Amino acid sequence: MAKTLLDQLKEVTVIVADTGDIQSIETFTPQDATTNPSLITAAAQMPQYQEIVDTTLRTAREKLGKDAPAVEVAKLAFDRLAVAFGLQILKIVPGRVSTEVDARLSYDTQGTIEKGRYLISEYEAAGVSRERVLIKIASTWEGIKAAEVLEKEGIHCNLTLLFGLHQAIACADAGVTLISPFVGRILDWYVKETGKEYANAEDPGVQSVTEIYNYYKKYGYKTEVMGASFRNIGEICELAGCDLLTISPKLLETLKLTEADLPRKLDPAIAKSLDIEKLTIDQATFNQMHEADRMSSEKLSEGIQGFTKALETLEKLLAERLAQIEGTAFVCNAAVDIFKSYDLDGDGLITREEWLGTDAVFDALDINHDGTITAEEMVAGLGALVC
Repeated sequence: MAKTLLDQLKEVTVIVADTGDIQSIETFTPQDATTNPSLITAAAQMPQYQEIVDTTLRTAREKLGKDAPAVEVAKLAFDRLAVAFGLQILKIVPGRVSTEVDARLSYDTQGTIEKGRYLISEYEAAGVSRERVLIKIASTWEGIKAAEVLEKEGIHCNLTLLFGLHQAIACADAGVTLISPFVGRILDWYVKETGKEYANAEDPGVQSVTEIYNYYKKYGYKTEVMGASFRNIGEICELAGCDLLTISPKLLETLKLTEADLPRKLDPAIAKSLDIEKLTIDQATFNQMHEADRMSSEKLSEGIQGFTKALETLEKLLAERLAQIEGTAFVCNAAVDIFKSYDLDGDGLITREEWLGTDAVFDALDINHDGTITAEEMVAGLGALVC
C-alpha cells in the first residue's frame, strides 16, 4: 500500500499543528503544536471551547476583584487563556506547545523576559514541566536578546516572524531553542513585488528556509529550524527533512489524502559539505542587514502589527464575553467588528495581504477558497457574539 505524503513527511520531519483547535490536533496527531493570538481568537469563538473561555474569565475576575475594569480582566484572561489552551493541547501532543508573548512587547527586552517568566510560572503551577513549553517571541533584536536571557534560565524559546538570515544567525548565537522562518509570507512579498509565479523549488520562502537550515547544519548550531506559513503542499514537500514544519489543518488534510513519493530535500550531511561563509552578527550588523533587506523589515513590522491587532481583538471579545456572563452587556456583533478592522480599503473583502493574522485562520475563514474573506464568511466562521 502506497504511503501518504503526511506519513512519509513524518519519517524525516517533526510535524507541528499550526492551530488552536484541539479537535484538529487530535485528528492529525502531530508531535508538537503552536498557537498565537489569531489562532486563539478563532478557537475562543468555537462553542466547544466556551467553557474554557468562561472559566478563564471568571478566575481572572476573582483575581482582580469585582471593581476591576473589564478591560483589565480581559488582559489578564488573555495570558491565562493562552496557557489554558496550551494545557489542553499538551494532553494530546507528546511533545511541546508554543505560547506567544504579547506582540506589543516585541521591542521591549525586559518586558518580554518578564512575560516569558510569567507564562512558564503558570504552566508550572499547573504541573507542566518547562521542557514541554516554548515561549514564542518576535525575532526583533530586542526579542532575541530577551530569549538569550530566558534560555539561560532554562526557559526555551521559539523565535517567530523570521524572514532573513541575519535574524536566524542572531537567534542561533543567542542559544535559542527553535526558530520559525515564514515561507508563505516571503513568497507573498516577492509575488507582489515582481508579479512572477514561482515554481516550488524556486519559491523565495523555500530558498530562505533552505539557506538557514544549511547554515545551521554547516556550523553545528543546535537551534532547530521550523518552517512555517505555507501556501501549498509543494512548499512543504520542498522542505522535507527540515527539523520541524508547522502546518495548518487544511494542508495537513491534503497531505494525509495524497499518495505520492516524497524524496528528502534537506539533509544535514549534505549541508556539512557546502561552502558557506561564516558571519558574525552584532547589533550594528543586524540593524544594517535588516534595513538593507526590505522584505524582511516590512514583513516583520507587518507581522507584529497583525499579531497586535489579533490580540486587541481577542481582548475586546473577552471583555464583551465577560459583560455577557456578568449580565451587564448590550447587543453587539463582534464578528462584524473584526471584519471592519481588517477590511483596510473598505471594499467589503479581506484579502490575504490585508489579513495580518495567521494563515491558518485565514484559510479556515475563506470558506469558498477564493482567496478573500467576506463579512458573511467572517460571521459564519467566528459567529456573532450577542451580548
